[in-house]
Formats: sequence, C-alpha cells, structure tokens
Amino acid sequence: MSKERSIQRFGEKLHSLRISHGLTLKELAIQLGHAAHGYISELEAGKKLPGVEFVLGVARLFNVTTDQLLKDELELTSQDVINQASEIHQTNFMENEGDTSH
Repeated sequence: MSKERSIQRFGEKLHSLRISHGLTLKELAIQLGHAAHGYISELEAGKKLPGVEFVLGVARLFNVTTDQLLKDELELTSQDVINQASEIHQTNFMENEGDTSH
C-alpha cells in the first residue's frame, strides 16, 4: 500500500468526522488548538501527512482510535460516526447548561 494512499484515507476520514459533527474547518482548527484552518484543509485534500500530536488530538476529540484514523483497512462506519457525534453534542450541551453567562 502506498504512502500517498494512506494520506488520502486519513483525509477522507477526517473530513467525514468533521462534517458528521457539523464543524467547519475553522471550528475544527480551533477545537484542535490551531490558529488557522489551512493545515486541516490540506490534510483533508491529501496534500499533507498529519503529525502524531494532530492524530492524537483528532482521536480524542472524536472519540475514535488512532488505528481507525490511520489504518486504511479500518473504516469509520456511519453508525460509529453518528454515535460519536451524538455523544459529543450531548457532552457540549451538558457543559453549556452550567454556563449562565449568556
């Protein structure tokens, strides 16, 4: 399996997770601690290879394993993505419920 193919699969998976969670490139960049979204855009397009810290951050944010992100033979099933999105939205909602500043 070529290295180029691995890069493309990571980008496809990242894009799928981002879209399924209703995040823009900019919102994802902010959640992962990046000032700009250009790097993420290039990852999704398969133009760059992700660093270890980035992969770990994505795995933590979306509650997936690094194997799921990096191994081409492992797919992110639609049900997995839906369940993860639901869990993250519920957690965000619960955190915002305690926020009385608005």
